[in-house]
Amino acid sequence: MNDRNTSDHQIFELDLAAHEARRRTEVLAALGDAWDPIAVVEGEDEAYRLLYSGLDAEQQATYDMLVAAEVLPGPGQG
Repeated sequence: MNDRNTSDHQIFELDLAAHEARRRTEVLAALGDAWDPIAVVEGEDEAYRLLYSGLDAEQQATYDMLVAAEVLPGPGQG
């Protein structure tokens, strides 16, 4: 038997799996039955499109440069 406990140190192990399952359950309960994750993602996509719509030429060039550098996600990647 390999006892890792010494007089100076005690091994303490904690399995957080049960706590994580409870936390996720509480989050979903707080969101309620009306929460629609697909609608949320679609709303975020629409907000992203609106945010980067109507750019002038210089703004569009900057946006394109940031997308190419992968600083910003491209259209449909958000």
